[in-house]
Amino acid sequence: MTRIGQAVILLHAGDREEARNRLGEIWSEIGEAGDALHRCTLAHYLADAQDDPADELSWDLRALAAAEALPGRAERRPHTAVRVFYPSLHLSLAADYVKLRRPEEARLHLARARAAAGALSDDGYGNSQGRRAPAKDPVEW
Repeated sequence: MTRIGQAVILLHAGDREEARNRLGEIWSEIGEAGDALHRCTLAHYLADAQDDPADELSWDLRALAAAEALPGRAERRPHTAVRVFYPSLHLSLAADYVKLRRPEEARLHLARARAAAGALSDDGYGNSQGRRAPAKDPVEW
């Protein structure tokens, strides 16, 4: 997780290519069979480092699949460390689908983000991820 965090710092500083390279190296090390929490986090940030919207969607779908593979998911009790991540995962997917001009899928994930927003705290992160989601449908063409 430390190496992922270091790459994310590069991403947030604007060095998308270097962040993408470092995150890609980590992904190669842990692969599809690695720890689900690490895969979820890594894929979520790899999506943010992509230049092509289709690649971004692919990574965001991997992040969601990894989140759903975490313990407790089968009982509808997502892993505590990821429960607050679901609004962000679904918002990212909604944004991906908007970029790809697929409004129905975008609306579906926006609705899922809103439904998952109850797990968020009433703080800066929670408010930025959907606790105060807009009433108006933002997917307009």
